[in-house]
Amino acid sequence: MLAAELIANALCCREAPTTVFVPHYAMSGGTLIALAANEIVMDPNAVLGPVDPQVGRYPAASVLSAVARKSVNEVDDETLILADVAEKALRQMHATVTRIASQRMERDVAAALANALSTGLWTHDYPIGVEEARNMGLPVSTEMPQEVYDLMRLYPQSAARRPSVGYIPVPYRRRRDGGGHEDR
Repeated sequence: MLAAELIANALCCREAPTTVFVPHYAMSGGTLIALAANEIVMDPNAVLGPVDPQVGRYPAASVLSAVARKSVNEVDDETLILADVAEKALRQMHATVTRIASQRMERDVAAALANALSTGLWTHDYPIGVEEARNMGLPVSTEMPQEVYDLMRLYPQSAARRPSVGYIPVPYRRRRDGGGHEDR
């Protein structure tokens, strides 16, 4: 997120208008960069995503939620330290989003946007489409220039190494081994 924040800060310092193009998706750090632009041009099917901090393998908001459900005596020291870092990360990201978005919108709208994007309201991979982004007050257009699509075709994405969905032929039949046990 550090690189994305530095890029967003640089965009905020520009006096000339800036436009961010999102032909497919701009999740997490990509969303943070988009917040710094004067205009966000998205394909009608493109998405942005939350910028909620992740601490280790876990969403910061979820760490705090889990710790809050237990007595402090039931939580190990490492988890308490993780919760402390999570609380700081959430506060820092909220302030960062508010500061960056305030460059282009009213402060109260920027703070509401920061609440939605940085506090763990959604999962980290939640897709925020064009209409939802507009409803949050983001300056979104769907007037994507053909040149952006042409450029994207020059850089094809590699295929995923592991599919997220496994194929099971239909009809699915359970097999039994020689001992009468089912193979699933």
